[in-house]
Amino acid sequence: MKASGNCYKLQLLLAHLNQPYRWIDVDSTAGETRTPEFLAKNPNGKVPLLELEDGRVLSESDAILCYLAEGSRFLPADRWLRAQTLQWLFFEQYSHEPYIAVARYVAKWLPADHPRQADLPRLRERGYQALDVMEKHLATQDFFVGGAYGLADIALYAYTHDAAVGGFEFGRYPAISAWLRRVEAQPGFVAQTY
Repeated sequence: MKASGNCYKLQLLLAHLNQPYRWIDVDSTAGETRTPEFLAKNPNGKVPLLELEDGRVLSESDAILCYLAEGSRFLPADRWLRAQTLQWLFFEQYSHEPYIAVARYVAKWLPADHPRQADLPRLRERGYQALDVMEKHLATQDFFVGGAYGLADIALYAYTHDAAVGGFEFGRYPAISAWLRRVEAQPGFVAQTY
């Protein structure tokens, strides 16, 4: 689903790896992840889903990122740097995405009179807390792990670059703004398309 940041991060990594793949767009908003065929592959009924040629399937975007990046410069071989990468991937899924991505979804796709619009102040408050953590880290680092662009940057970029759609202001985040530009300047970078 091209509108999903969790799917976009995989597309971005694959572009950096220059790895061939076949993209099958599955629209979860139209119920396509709730069909018996899709649920047989992923009982959780969510995208993204990686299906290998031999029929094995892997779900959860950050697990797929780690699988695809194995042996590349995007996933450090060093034990400490790999642990730091995982730390930021967990942060992205538990402290960032539930607020930044959900605020984006509510603001962009739900009608103005939808009851979930009332959640926006709380989502923004928690999203700003995540952005504060990122800003503090990026004030002294060009990238999230080991001074080099990697999986943590890809995962966090996927929803951060579009956070303004959810009502997040970046004026107070100069380090994040500079980091977004550094990510976009990486060789092989592809912008998200909808």
